[in-house]
Amino acid sequence: MHVQSYLFFDGRCEEAIQFYKKAVGAEVKMMMRFKDSPEPPREGCAPTDPNKVMHASLGIGDSDVMASDGMAQGKPNFQGFALSLTCANEAEADKRFAALSDGGQVHQPLTKTFFSPRFGMLVDKFGVMWMLMVLPKS
Repeated sequence: MHVQSYLFFDGRCEEAIQFYKKAVGAEVKMMMRFKDSPEPPREGCAPTDPNKVMHASLGIGDSDVMASDGMAQGKPNFQGFALSLTCANEAEADKRFAALSDGGQVHQPLTKTFFSPRFGMLVDKFGVMWMLMVLPKS
């Protein structure tokens, strides 16, 4: 069994994809627009703009994150979860944290904790919460 995150950006998916490509090195593995679907959308199940992203798969490190514009009503709502990014070292954590927090809000600046030499939390400009950490050396 494998669990993956699926983020609905409510009309800002393509912008988010470009942001994550720069911020965390995301790789677009697949992207389909609503207009490219082999089947017509069901009544009330697609945005009015056929160019919006129906489905995308992003590779981030060893993980995949899926994304969509959903109904593209302009009100993304991300609550009750965070994406956690484990960085190889403190320099990478600093770089990724700075990039992800650009236009967002830092909830806890990167700092040394009892469980990590570098840990911090932020909400990016799309409203997605991220936790970044470096694993302690064994």
